Amino acid sequence: MSLTHSLLLMSLIAADPLGPGDHTRTLKVGELDRSYVVHIPPQYDAEKPTPIVLIYHGGGSNPQTMVRFCGMNHKSNEANFIAVYPSGTGRLEKVLTFNGGNCCGYAMRRNVDDVEFTRKLLDDLATVANVDPKRVFATGMSSGAIISYRLASELSDRIAAIAPVGGPMGTETCKPKRAVSVIHFHGTDDENAPFKGGRGKGVSGTNFLSVEHSIQAWVKANACNEQPVVTKQQPRVNDGTSVIRKTYGEGKDGSEVVLIEINGGGHTWPGGPSKVRFLGKTTKNISANDTMWEFFQKHPMK
Repeated sequence: MSLTHSLLLMSLIAADPLGPGDHTRTLKVGELDRSYVVHIPPQYDAEKPTPIVLIYHGGGSNPQTMVRFCGMNHKSNEANFIAVYPSGTGRLEKVLTFNGGNCCGYAMRRNVDDVEFTRKLLDDLATVANVDPKRVFATGMSSGAIISYRLASELSDRIAAIAPVGGPMGTETCKPKRAVSVIHFHGTDDENAPFKGGRGKGVSGTNFLSVEHSIQAWVKANACNEQPVVTKQQPRVNDGTSVIRKTYGEGKDGSEVVLIEINGGGHTWPGGPSKVRFLGKTTKNISANDTMWEFFQKHPMK
């Protein structure tokens, strides 16, 4: 038995393990009290290492809203992974942001260290759940997508792959210690985090980098093919959207970078249950949850 496995078993014995259901945990990161919500699926087996998906809410939101917005608990129950919803920071209890670099709000202005928060969150979760350290994945919406990119760059020793939704990189460059596969979902009609970059109509005031900048930075970092394989997916429904998949493959250690371009899509979660009209169209021609989970299964940490 490895030292890491032995330490994990000792920590699980020392703490009260989590069972199926929803739990809130708190921890101290520097001067700040931080928290996160954990959803343990019904078929979870504490004797088996289980993958986790970190799901970061958008700016001005919170974990409880994110649960309803993305519908990932249903996918957790179906696929048997642990869904984790970190809480951002803010002056108001339920209006929270993450610091992804050039965004967003309170967290950025206060230079909150959300990378260290995530590191300590993973350490804490490992004391109460049997987490597979090779299958820790991150996704998020908007501000949550931006922090997932930062985690892939600065916490690549813990994050296997990421799936940003509606949010580009918040840094000019990325410097992961290992190849981190990326699947990015973005609507071409997104007015809050514009596909081509620039200032959105939201309240953050961020001058966003483009989706293309994000994709090309990770194609380079992962040493993927410079030319993508482009596939136009057959529409499932006539909802005014269509989906193009661009796959940059053959990167280091089998990594790849994938762009899911949603023509006509807004600042929304593809296939998600939430329909907030002022955010634009929510495509039903692809499910972000199903697609990212399929991608995550292909890309555990080597």
